[in-house]
Amino acid sequence: MYRVFEALDELVTIVEEARGVPMTSSCVVPRGDTLELLDDIREALPTEVDDAQDVLDKRDEIVQTARTEADTTISNANEQAERTVSEANAEAERLVAEARARAEQLVADAQAEAERTVSAGQAEYHDLTERARAESERMIQAGRDAYDRSVEEGRAEQARLVAQTEVVQAAHGEAARIVDEAHAEADKQRGDCDAYVDGKLAEFSELLSTTLRTVDSGRNHLRGTATGGYNGGGSGAYNTGAGSRGFYDFQAH
Repeated sequence: MYRVFEALDELVTIVEEARGVPMTSSCVVPRGDTLELLDDIREALPTEVDDAQDVLDKRDEIVQTARTEADTTISNANEQAERTVSEANAEAERLVAEARARAEQLVADAQAEAERTVSAGQAEYHDLTERARAESERMIQAGRDAYDRSVEEGRAEQARLVAQTEVVQAAHGEAARIVDEAHAEADKQRGDCDAYVDGKLAEFSELLSTTLRTVDSGRNHLRGTATGGYNGGGSGAYNTGAGSRGFYDFQAH
C-alpha cells in the first residue's frame, strides 16, 4: 500500500510540473514515466486489496473475540474487586471486634481498679475514724477524770478549810481557783482532742482527694480511647463542702 501512495504522489508531481499547452488547460506529460507509475500502481493494488478484504472478512471475528476478551477481563476484574471488598470488610470487622474487646477489657480493668481503690479508701477511712474516735474518747475520759479528781480535791480542801474558821475565806478562794483550773484543764484537753481528731480527718480527706483524682484520670483516659464513648459514672459522690472536710459519701449501688 505504501508503493501505491508513493506512485500516486509521483504522478501528481509529474502533472503539476508538466508543460502546459498554449491556449488550453491541457499539458504534456512524459508518457513513459506515467505508464511506469501506473504499472506500479496496478501491480501493488491487488495485493493490498486482498489484504484489506481479508481484514474486512475477519472484522466480525476480531470484534467478537475482542468483545469476548473484554467481557472476560471485566468479569475477572469484578470478581477480583468483590473478593477484595469482601476481604477488606472481613478485616475491618476483625479489627473493630479486636478494638471493641480491648476497650471493654480496659473499661473492666479501670472499674476493678476504681473499686479496689474505693474499697481501700473505705477501709482506711473506717480505720482512721475508729482510731480518732478511740483517741478522742480516751482524751475526753482523761479530762473528765482529771476534772473529777480536781473537784474532789477542791471539795476535800474546802471541807478541811471550812473546819478552820480562821481560814474560811482563804479556803473559799482556793477552792474556786482549783475548780477554775480543773475546768480550764478539762477545756484544754477537750480542745487538744478536737485538734487531733480534726488533723486525722484532714489527712483522710487528702487521701480521698488523691484517690478521686486517680479515678477521674482513668475515666478521662477511657473516654478518649474507647469507641462509642464510655460513660463510667458511678453512684459514689464526693462532698467537698467546707463543713464536710472532703468525706466520701458512699451511696447504695
